[in-house]
This record gives sequence, structure tokens and C-alpha cells, in this order.
Amino acid sequence: MPLDQAGPSATLTPVISVPSALDLDNCSAALPAPHPPIIQVEQLGKQVSSPEGPLVILADIGFAIARGECVAVIGASGSGKSTLLGLLAGLDTPSTGRVWLAGVDLNSLDEDGRALLRAQRVGFVFQSFQLLNGLTALENVMLPLELAGQSDARRQALELLERVGLKARARHYPTQLSGGEQQRVAIARAFAGNPDVLFADEPTGNLDHKTGQRIIDLLFALNREQGTTLVLVTHDPELAAYCDRVLELDEGRLRARSAAGARA
Repeated sequence: MPLDQAGPSATLTPVISVPSALDLDNCSAALPAPHPPIIQVEQLGKQVSSPEGPLVILADIGFAIARGECVAVIGASGSGKSTLLGLLAGLDTPSTGRVWLAGVDLNSLDEDGRALLRAQRVGFVFQSFQLLNGLTALENVMLPLELAGQSDARRQALELLERVGLKARARHYPTQLSGGEQQRVAIARAFAGNPDVLFADEPTGNLDHKTGQRIIDLLFALNREQGTTLVLVTHDPELAAYCDRVLELDEGRLRARSAAGARA
């Protein structure tokens, strides 16, 4: 993977010097370098062709997300939220600008390289669950672990299913589970392998309010436990209020950046 092309957010190795007895005035030199952002976006744009001419979906987007931060992306339908998430995760390529994910410039990778980076660093939770109907709940959670070559995939998957309250349903197929149960399996799968970044696209969009609240509580609890960076796409301001910060899109442009005030 061409990490040498990682750009300004490439991982820095701090050099720590031990001051001698005669060097006490320079102790500040021993401080480690600050951590780079886990996600950095510069002048990002996306446009597609249409009969009326180029259609601008995103224009001149720029921001950074720190490791362990929880950020909500909000906006009206059609504002470009899901497109932005796809670009951040390397599921799509930008028309202009750059994205650095975990220190890697996504523009420097081909499709296979981006897929490998996602497998190693990223988890997903989708509105439509995206479980494989031919696999049991346990097998769905085991899948990313097996693809990563984990020898104890079954044990880890069972532990995650127990954490989300579904160990007793491990042998059930998605069609035998309720919507809330399917989303809990999807959350367990997303956290398998301890990803650096978790992208969640309208994770409660297909659920009733009570079930959705349980899913959100679970998602944020697991996120706190594992220290994952969470990027949450939602149209729900109540859900966005759980995050540390809110980015608002308006017709493809970043309109506001505000602190949301995370809830415990």
C-alpha cells in the first residue's frame, strides 16, 4: 500500500529524547508529536453528468476528524450526505479534491487497494442492514474476521453477539430476525476486528422509535468501549446531538460546523 503517498495526514512517528541533567531547560523537546487526524478532507467535490449538463453533488468540502471523535453529518434529503460518506470510505471516487483515511491518500489507491484498506480499518452500519441472507447471524459476524485471517473468528463473533444480546439467536438467519435484531447483528459485524473508523448511514432509518433508541444506545456504548472514530450520517437532529460535533450539508456545500455536546 503506497503509504509514502499518504499526504499531510500520514502517520508521524514521535521521537522522544531523554533530557540529561544538564538539559533540563529543554524538557519540552521530549514531548511526543500530536496524533494526525484519522480522516482529512481537502477541496472535495463530486459531480455527475445529466441531460441538462454537469450536476454538482458536492463542492469544495474540507474538514478533519480526530481519532476517537464522533461526528454527525446532517442535511436534508439530496444534500449529499450519503455521497460524502461514500467518498470518505473510498466506496466512490471524487471529481476534485482528496481524502486521507487513516493516513492514506485514497486517490493513490486503485479499487482493490481501497477495498483492502476498508477491510483492515473500516466498519459499516447501513440503514438496510446489508446482512447476507444465506448466512446465520454468527456467520455474518464471522465473515469479516475470517476474511482478515483471524483464527478465532468464531469465538470473537460469539462474544460480539453476546454483547449485543443475541447470542441465543446465533444460528438464526436474517429472515428469522426482527428489524432491530438484524441491525444489532449488523452492529456486531461492524465492530468485528476493532475498526479505526465506523461509518453509519441512517442506522435507525428503518426502525420504529423505541427500537431505534435501543440501537443508538448500543452503537454509542460499543463505540465508547472500543474508542472507534464514528462518522454518523443522519437527518435526525436528536441523533446528531449524541455526537461531539455536527457537520451540516446544504445543497452539496458544508454550511456549518458546530459542537453538538455529546451525551453520556
